[in-house]
Amino acid sequence: MNDIIKNIEAAQMKAEVPQFNVGDTVRVHGKIKEGNRERIQIFEGVVLKKQGGSNRETFTVRKNSNGIGVEKTWPLHSPNVERVEVIRRGKVRRAKLNYLRQRVGKAAKVKELVK
Repeated sequence: MNDIIKNIEAAQMKAEVPQFNVGDTVRVHGKIKEGNRERIQIFEGVVLKKQGGSNRETFTVRKNSNGIGVEKTWPLHSPNVERVEVIRRGKVRRAKLNYLRQRVGKAAKVKELVK
């Protein structure tokens, strides 16, 4: 029974998964279906958390839109996620950046990782 589930999950996974971490600023290209048309909409923000594993892995992106914080959670292996571009790498020391929800303005920024 366990092998059947593993085979189904392996078939649903993407071949190429982008490498990004918590704290990175990313640009997610998501497919939006409106009636019979399909278009790509870009959602740019900071990755707050990554969770799950295998084909159930998800990541949450937060951005500020007109002074209001907007968060979206995306399944990593979803066919609705066209691609994920990493704009800048963030220097963080935590796995989940929930504290950014209470921050406003410059305090909500994440330092850039310089290598």
